[in-house]
Amino acid sequence: MVVEDEAPIADALAARLRSEGHRVEVAHDGPSGVALIERVRPDLVVLDIMLPGFDGLEVCRRIQRDRWVPVLMLTARDSEADLVIGLGVGADDYLTKPFSARELAARVNALLRRAERSSGDPGDGPVSIGAIELHPGSRRVQKDGDAVHLTPTEFDLLHYLAVRPSRVATREELLEQVWGYDIPSGGRTVDSHVRSIRRKLGAEIVRTVHGVGYAVEIPT
Repeated sequence: MVVEDEAPIADALAARLRSEGHRVEVAHDGPSGVALIERVRPDLVVLDIMLPGFDGLEVCRRIQRDRWVPVLMLTARDSEADLVIGLGVGADDYLTKPFSARELAARVNALLRRAERSSGDPGDGPVSIGAIELHPGSRRVQKDGDAVHLTPTEFDLLHYLAVRPSRVATREELLEQVWGYDIPSGGRTVDSHVRSIRRKLGAEIVRTVHGVGYAVEIPT
């Protein structure tokens, strides 16, 4: 599903994704996007942040209420605040305009592969990081016994680091292992997700190793 108010861009995105073998529906504003998403129940949504009616953030909030659907957010603004808010309402990845059709297709295909993996084998047992506990089978997170909502991408990122305690993972490694692509421009996606995880679970949960990447330390 593509929700984009500029018809030439929407048509170009739809054409590229159809050439990759996907069936694509298009909407041009927030209200019709939500209605069509609820009716069609797509496997993935490419969502512009600036839309008539109501914006992409509100679309994302509404469509994530009943079931998780992967969202790739498009923005003409390079504001970190906008991107963090987008991740906070359930977006999994984002692209800043202008971008190449090749990069968009690579990210869409990677998100679909991740969604397929997430719905399969529940994986390993619980992982504890001090007062925080991750449950891969149910994909639930608790801090001091209280439930904390992480998006599927946030969960996968934190879990990848937590099962490799003290080991520093580069942004390139995280893009490849968590997002499923190795496009260098995706580095800021990793940074934004780390900021969102810290906002929800505490600044100390993920350690920045300047010039290298990120690590999780398990308290002793």
